Amino acid sequence: MKFVIVTGMSGAGKTTVLKFLEDMDFFCVDNLPPALITKFSQLCFEQDGSIDKVALGIDIRGGKLFKDLFKSLEDLKTEGYDYEILFLDASDSTLIKRYKETRRSHPLSKGGSIETGIQKERAMLADVRQKATYIIDTSSILTRELREQIYKIFRENTKFESLIIKVCSFGFKYGIPMDADLVFDVRFLPNPYYIPELKELTGNDDPVSSYVMSFDESKIFLEKLVDMLEFLIPKYISEGKTQLVIAVGCTGGKHRSVTLANELYAKLMKNHSVILSHNDIEKDSKTKRL
Repeated sequence: MKFVIVTGMSGAGKTTVLKFLEDMDFFCVDNLPPALITKFSQLCFEQDGSIDKVALGIDIRGGKLFKDLFKSLEDLKTEGYDYEILFLDASDSTLIKRYKETRRSHPLSKGGSIETGIQKERAMLADVRQKATYIIDTSSILTRELREQIYKIFRENTKFESLIIKVCSFGFKYGIPMDADLVFDVRFLPNPYYIPELKELTGNDDPVSSYVMSFDESKIFLEKLVDMLEFLIPKYISEGKTQLVIAVGCTGGKHRSVTLANELYAKLMKNHSVILSHNDIEKDSKTKRL
């Protein structure tokens, strides 16, 4: 039986993830007191296979009862029950922003500042995070991107790395993405914009991608970029980094950057957890209509 404990920082997306797992036919229970985990597990395992996927949402809303979590996990091991821990995390600034947007107080703030509550929670969850099977940082990924990661892990059984890589295309005329860790400028490549039959297409269209990748410099650049990233990624993982945003830019974010981002995504996804997005692909057409 697949038994997953979903935990992590309040506001990082646990409720959302439980909904995704429920859509994948997991039997989901949220905010179960940790002391009841062992008994609940026994009940599930005694159902003769009628329950084969279970997800439990556990967080600090249980207050003092949360301290029972580690004993329950030890009991599960003693009983021979296998389990996985999915830990949802996010940066302090992201969590603060989410709380302010929803006008909710942090469970541990007790009328004080949200920042204080977050720091208390991080201290409480430090050991759980260390024991986690999967860690997903939701700071700068969209809901659909989070769903994609959950599906890859629990439906497609894709090999999971704690580092989630986001490859995105963008247009320099619209600005470099604020969350970018690595930025690559592909404006040195021939521009399809100046070819009439390609101008209104994008890098998602075969004629454009074939044109861009027909040049030796495109192929060499991609090869060297992948080689460098395959060197860097294990270093980032060993450092404990949980998210890497790679931004590929051209002038308008429509042709060259989209093509190279697609190519890079196809290369990296073979061995890593990768998300793809195109930030500015539609902006040129919107600007023209205005």
